[in-house]
Amino acid sequence: MSPANAKNIKHNIESPDTVKAHVLECIEYEFKSRRDIDIVIKQPEYTSLCPISGLPDMGCITIKYRPDTKIVELKSLKYYLLQYRNVGIFYESLVNRILNDLVAVLEPKSMDVTGDFTARGGITTTVTAEFKGKNNE
Repeated sequence: MSPANAKNIKHNIESPDTVKAHVLECIEYEFKSRRDIDIVIKQPEYTSLCPISGLPDMGCITIKYRPDTKIVELKSLKYYLLQYRNVGIFYESLVNRILNDLVAVLEPKSMDVTGDFTARGGITTTVTAEFKGKNNE
């Protein structure tokens, strides 16, 4: 297909505004007053769309956090991440958006979100955004 023909292909790219954080559910961390733990969650089958070309972006999203009083319920996290499937979003915006949404819901002591994206045109990209709570600076 020539580049001219490729520009005529219509993509159904959804806006990042369609992703709703309210699907994220929390569970009380029962050991909150006894000890800190670090939780690492990986979603190795993450997909979204390039907002320019509409081509799929794929990679592994890793969420590492130290909870305060709440932990994320994993099924709700899966549904949250699935919302990005048809969303056009740049890697940098995606990682920051996931971090912001999770921090708002969980209020963790600290959190890092990393997107390790599959090579495209021979280039790989890894993006990390970090939150440090007021007691972890």
